[in-house]
Amino acid sequence: MNFCSHCGSPVISKVPAGDHLPRHVCERCGTIHYRNPKLIVGCVPEDGGRILLCRRAIEPRRGYWTVPAGFMETGETLQQAAERESHEEALARVQIGSLLAIVHVHSAQQVHVFFRARLAEPEFGVGPESLETRMVTEGEIPWADLAFPSITFALRRFVEDRVRGREDHHFTTFEARTG
Repeated sequence: MNFCSHCGSPVISKVPAGDHLPRHVCERCGTIHYRNPKLIVGCVPEDGGRILLCRRAIEPRRGYWTVPAGFMETGETLQQAAERESHEEALARVQIGSLLAIVHVHSAQQVHVFFRARLAEPEFGVGPESLETRMVTEGEIPWADLAFPSITFALRRFVEDRVRGREDHHFTTFEARTG
C-alpha cells in the first residue's frame, strides 16, 4: 500500500501507539490501514451418501477438484456465503448443516471455513467457475487431484466423522502450512 484510501496521501509503515505490529499509517489524516485475513467459506454438500465436487475453471489450481467455496462477501453470514458459493459454482441449492472445519492458511492470509451440507434438491450443474461437477462416493474422491490442502483436510474430516458417527456437531481446526 502506497497511498491512504481516505485522503490519498502517502502512507508509511510503523507500529502505531498501543499496537504491536507494523501497519500502514497515513501521517496526514491518521488513518491506520489494517491488513487482515480474508474468509473463504464453503461446504461439503452430500446427497444419498455421495459428495458434490467441482473441477475448477479458474486459477489458482485450474482443473483440480474442490468443494464449492469462495470469498465471503460483506453483509453475508458464513452460512449464506457457503450457500451462495454452492449455487455459483455448482448451480446447487444446499441446506447448510454444522461446522466441519476451520483452516488457517497463513501463507495466503486466509481463513477457510467449511460446513456440512445437504442438497436441498437433487439438481446441480456447472457454474461459470467450474469445468464440471460430479457426485462422488467416498471411495471416488480424487485425493491426488484436490485443489488445496484445506479441501483435503475438510474432506478427510467429513469422511472420518461419518465413520465415527459424528456427522452433525463435531468440528476441528487445522493450520495449513505451505512451503
